[in-house]
Amino acid sequence: MEEYIISCCSNADLSKEHYEKRNIHYLSFEFMLDDDTYLDDLGESIDINEFYKKMSEGAMTKTIHPDVERYMDYFRTFLEEGKDVLHLTLSSGLSEAYESAVAAQEALKSEFPDRRLYIIDSLAASSGLGLLADAAADKRDEGLSIDELKDWIEDNRLFVNHWFFSTTLTYYIRGGRISKTAGTMGNIFKICPLMKVNDEGKLLVWETVRMKRKVVKATISKMENLAWDGIDYKGKCYISHAGCYEDARAVADIIEQRFPKLDGNVEIYDIGTTIGSHTGPGTVALFFWGEDRGKLLLNMNI
Repeated sequence: MEEYIISCCSNADLSKEHYEKRNIHYLSFEFMLDDDTYLDDLGESIDINEFYKKMSEGAMTKTIHPDVERYMDYFRTFLEEGKDVLHLTLSSGLSEAYESAVAAQEALKSEFPDRRLYIIDSLAASSGLGLLADAAADKRDEGLSIDELKDWIEDNRLFVNHWFFSTTLTYYIRGGRISKTAGTMGNIFKICPLMKVNDEGKLLVWETVRMKRKVVKATISKMENLAWDGIDYKGKCYISHAGCYEDARAVADIIEQRFPKLDGNVEIYDIGTTIGSHTGPGTVALFFWGEDRGKLLLNMNI
């Protein structure tokens, strides 16, 4: 079996144990919390609950994607060992990480002419990127070559569905993703927007829903309508959350009841500090394999 490295950005929002079990490597982003800079390293630099607590108390955040030099240094550690690398970046619709990684790839070509270094724009985020990386590990273990896996990922990445909601719009206002007027009114009237990542890997507000109970129902309805085989869905399902485990667990309980043929239980992960810097606490995100995200936009009634 061909040996190569599968890698991704740390904001795939999986646990350290999951990365190690599936032999997936990752490169950490950085973020600022007020005046201090940390690594987005799965809660090792700062406890994730402490991070969200500080945000709720008013701490300001700023994310920093790896620059070209950091990508070069990271990839070089594998290439110097004679290993080929396939790296999945956070969606280019949300970050400039893809461009930096590609620039690093170009810079390393002359240094390692006999090695293959593939950079793939995941068009995904948070545990959606994690779900894609996990599937890539499955395909690697089934015997796909690095070239075959590259093609498979590019052909299948838009089947990873991202649906999520937030119980507060404060941080979406702060990040400019929702206007201050719309966000303020939304908070007053307890609007919980149902959002998705579209086929360009960009954040899209899909529907405005009043009250958490109703947006939970709407989110699960998307999975019922869009997952492969509907309620007979046999794939994996991931949920990530921003400091609101009880909400995530409640959604997972319903899904495990509605979808009895799931591949294992719903896996719940923390939304890490990169994505969490933009969502703030109170976001729950659902990921599964289903309808092509590009085709979904053709039918706005789904």
